[in-house]
Amino acid sequence: MRHRKGGFKLGRNTSHRRALLRNLVTSIIINDRVHTTVTKAKAARPLVERMITLGKNGSVHARRQALAYLLTAESVDRLFGTVAPRYADRNGGYSRIVRTGPRKGDSGEMAFIELLGAEKELNEKAEKRAEARAKRREELQKQLDEHSAVAEGGDPNAQP
Repeated sequence: MRHRKGGFKLGRNTSHRRALLRNLVTSIIINDRVHTTVTKAKAARPLVERMITLGKNGSVHARRQALAYLLTAESVDRLFGTVAPRYADRNGGYSRIVRTGPRKGDSGEMAFIELLGAEKELNEKAEKRAEARAKRREELQKQLDEHSAVAEGGDPNAQP
């Protein structure tokens, strides 16, 4: 029995669990939002908040501690340059967990873990993706029209 035992084991041994959480925290700091299971999100939340607190400290020692935990130097730069200044006047509560319903394959409860105040950046990323998708669609439609004109035996450069 695990009565009154703190922490989440996540069905993994210690090294695997630590690696999973380090990857998850690094991804949250880089992307501002990650889709994962509710239990993993709950396990990662205190670690993300600790990293942001280190970022708010801003000392060389804090940067080295963050670099020892996070996997990439890019994530540390983003933590200290972008993410931590966003929460300069806030005392904790930097992340939110939003449940999204069961996963299709095994009905595992899924959720987004996201950083508060990152909506503007996430919206900008979504707009860029939508623009790129629209541009790709236009190019494919143009190629399809040219292909159908050639298939009909007409001149693809001729004006209709």
